[in-house]
Amino acid sequence: MPDLNAAMADVARGDREAFAQIYDELSPAVFGVIRRIVRSRALAEEVTQEAFLEVWRKASVWRPERGSATAWILVISRARATDRVRSEQASRNRQERIAPGWMERPDEGVAERVVTREEHDEVRSALSALTEKQREVIELAYFADKTSVEVAEMLDLPIGTVKTRMRDGLIRMRDLYGVNQ
Repeated sequence: MPDLNAAMADVARGDREAFAQIYDELSPAVFGVIRRIVRSRALAEEVTQEAFLEVWRKASVWRPERGSATAWILVISRARATDRVRSEQASRNRQERIAPGWMERPDEGVAERVVTREEHDEVRSALSALTEKQREVIELAYFADKTSVEVAEMLDLPIGTVKTRMRDGLIRMRDLYGVNQ
């Protein structure tokens, strides 16, 4: 069995061969841990890559006196998987809160699709009634799945400005869309 602690010390100095050794040795275990958490093979593959990228970038942070390289990498992997599950759930919750029924379900009949299409048209109409600035932050947050912080960074705005525009836009949409509180 290779000395992964020594290899990790080499990775911290930028040694790609040592990183490849760690990857070859631990990728099955990392993938297994992540797969049990995210439950999707494709998502597990993606999160496994993200976890190893984080290992490469943060290798200099690892300290052997605090635990083995294997344990440290598995902790990173579990954290990445947990973060992804939480992010996916938050996205689903946000979609349900903002636009329940926007997504067609396979068992949906013609009447339901017509109603859904009409709701889409109403939302598009409400969006078009917003100011450009309000529409921009709402579209980024809800349709591009960006956080308020990410929207603020993308638009080079203070976070408070983004949140105010979003709140004002959602209130205006609520009023235009005819939703009661």
